[in-house]
Amino acid sequence: MLNKVVAVTLANKMARIVYALLTKGGEYRRPEWATGMVPAA
Repeated sequence: MLNKVVAVTLANKMARIVYALLTKGGEYRRPEWATGMVPAA
């Protein structure tokens, strides 16, 4: 049951991001940590 709640919550979050990008003409920028190329500190 909890897995379904988490899945719906994440889908809702992604849908809100996509909607905001489409309606405001934004451009998605992938977070640096998602590319695996974070510069060393």
